[in-house]
Amino acid sequence: MTRRTASFQQIPVSDADAGPYALTTGPDGALWCTLVHAGQIARLTPDGRLDHYALDSASCGPSVITPGPDGALWFTRSRDHRIGRITVAGEVSSFPLPTPGGGPFGITSAPDGALWFTQLHGDRIGRITTDGRVTEFPLPLNGVFPSALTTGPDDALWFTLNQAHAIGRISFDGDITLHSLPTENAAPVGITCGSDGALWFVEIGAGRIGRITTDGRIDEFPLADPASRPHAIVAGPAGDCWFTEWGANRIGSITPDGHIEEYDLPIASSEPHGLAFGPDGALYVALEIGTVARLAL
Repeated sequence: MTRRTASFQQIPVSDADAGPYALTTGPDGALWCTLVHAGQIARLTPDGRLDHYALDSASCGPSVITPGPDGALWFTRSRDHRIGRITVAGEVSSFPLPTPGGGPFGITSAPDGALWFTQLHGDRIGRITTDGRVTEFPLPLNGVFPSALTTGPDDALWFTLNQAHAIGRISFDGDITLHSLPTENAAPVGITCGSDGALWFVEIGAGRIGRITTDGRIDEFPLADPASRPHAIVAGPAGDCWFTEWGANRIGSITPDGHIEEYDLPIASSEPHGLAFGPDGALYVALEIGTVARLAL
């Protein structure tokens, strides 16, 4: 494990209390960022142009955002229990969910042409088509807090169960398999598909990075600080994965063989959450203090 010094560019995107939370690169070559406490979506270009788009409710809680198969961006609204959509021109719409109080959180596009999402409080995995038709799949356990999800290499969706300390898999026809983690109180959150064909995830409760193969084999890699609270993870262009350490004010990377490098953020208590690689190849990290940190690799 290596600690390194890196030069981060700080890009202001909102007031300190707006809460930049998740990032993704859109089909227009810009970065799109949710402002969870302001009910807004921000658009940031690599040359520094910044636009804000207000949603119909300032308290709707836009959380995770992803490109859709229709050329728009789709995001979860965790506080008013809707799925949102925004075009690259800034036109906004949203769709209610059948289950009241479900708390949608993670969302991703899938090869079946739909968006799949988790419901934190509803113990369900949801699927929404681009015309707004929703299907929900109940999980076999209650109170498990399904969090992030990603498309796997096996034409299925893989997701974290934060309060069950497990990783789940759901096929496109709704068959669900759960894999318990070996570490007690691991509390996984973020998950991504790595270049090695495995799923990589973070354990916010145990301070570890985990890896699970499609046949269910699990490896765990401890971070230097067990209280670092890793939160989000994304696959990088060089074959490694990058993650945020919310409790330690760092970002880190891990190679397929488990080598970890960590980088301190320059502003104390900046609360790093989501991260994404931009169209310029740099890594962008949403900091809840109101900025996005850019690291040129």
